[in-house]
Amino acid sequence: MDKVAIVGVAQTKYEEDKIDQPYSELVFEVVKKLHNNLGITNDDIGCVITSSNDFNDGRTIANMAIQDAVGSVRKAESRVSGDGAFAYVYGAMRILSEEYDTVMVVSHCKCSEVSQYLVNNTIFDPYYQRHLGLDQISSAGLMANMYMNKYGVSEEQAAKVVVKNRKNALNNPHAHLQKEISVEDVLNSKMLAYPLKELDFPPFSDGAVAMLLTSEKSAKKFTDTPVWLKGYASCTDAYYLGHRNMTDLIGLELAAKGAYEMAGISDPVGELDVAEVYDAFSTHELMSYEALGFCGKGEGGKFMDSGATQMNGSIPVNPSGGVLSSNPTMANGLIRVAEIVLQLMGKAGKRQIPNAKLGLANGMNGICSQGNCVLIFGGE
Repeated sequence: MDKVAIVGVAQTKYEEDKIDQPYSELVFEVVKKLHNNLGITNDDIGCVITSSNDFNDGRTIANMAIQDAVGSVRKAESRVSGDGAFAYVYGAMRILSEEYDTVMVVSHCKCSEVSQYLVNNTIFDPYYQRHLGLDQISSAGLMANMYMNKYGVSEEQAAKVVVKNRKNALNNPHAHLQKEISVEDVLNSKMLAYPLKELDFPPFSDGAVAMLLTSEKSAKKFTDTPVWLKGYASCTDAYYLGHRNMTDLIGLELAAKGAYEMAGISDPVGELDVAEVYDAFSTHELMSYEALGFCGKGEGGKFMDSGATQMNGSIPVNPSGGVLSSNPTMANGLIRVAEIVLQLMGKAGKRQIPNAKLGLANGMNGICSQGNCVLIFGGE
């Protein structure tokens, strides 16, 4: 067996604070929605893979608290403590093992329940770095400053990424932030970590996403428009920021090369119809253009200026609004996969890219793109 299909996806609305829903009810909402969309019951699910994080959920072995909600009682269940895109890969391997015909993958996060800055601070070395107060904001500022100085990328070019993604989010009913902004709004927002301002960063969001994976022989039982995994690769960069090349996303670059090779892609801009990338901050998306081979090194700003990544461009990036518009941290990668699935199924509504047949999704773990995965999907 060499094919894995995604036959259905479901998402909650991403919001600042889902105070009325504990984790179990949040997850149950999206799982029930997936069941209803596909007309299935829990008996149709062979295996469950979840994605979450103990620090965010406030308890160890946090997946044990949602077993009833995801329907994994008396079923095979595993948890990936990291980005949801990696959970998808784990689910795909369960299908490829031929042990299961169906696997449900679920990812959730309630950023509202804990300080994300404290959670991210715990990622750093406890002896030498953590006490410095490093988190995703300060680290992103370091990376952006080094990148922009090396390649001459302007703050205006980075701001255009935010403007693009926030405009796209207006067409996404699931998006957290749905308000159009201008380049001036971004540039005039509060400075957080030079050269990045408040609007260069995403919000923190609560939400969940789920999808059903099947074997090739079972796919048409559930949908006439299955989406197939065509290529995948992952790569992890050095743990210490000082041990990395902070001006280039080398790990993402190597992951992209592996995924393109598996999918038989030699010209990503010419062959891909749409991409959903993990835009952890504005400049990060520009760096991702380069690492994914959409343009040359240091040309991310110019590529943004060209309009190539707009909805009507040669390679639309983040039609959903991306992470800059919705950011339930642990679920972000699986959301990227779900959005590509909707595009390739022709079910993306107002954010639909016409005739999308081949798409790219990107997931990320750690600070400043330490762990990376790239997935290529194709429709029928």
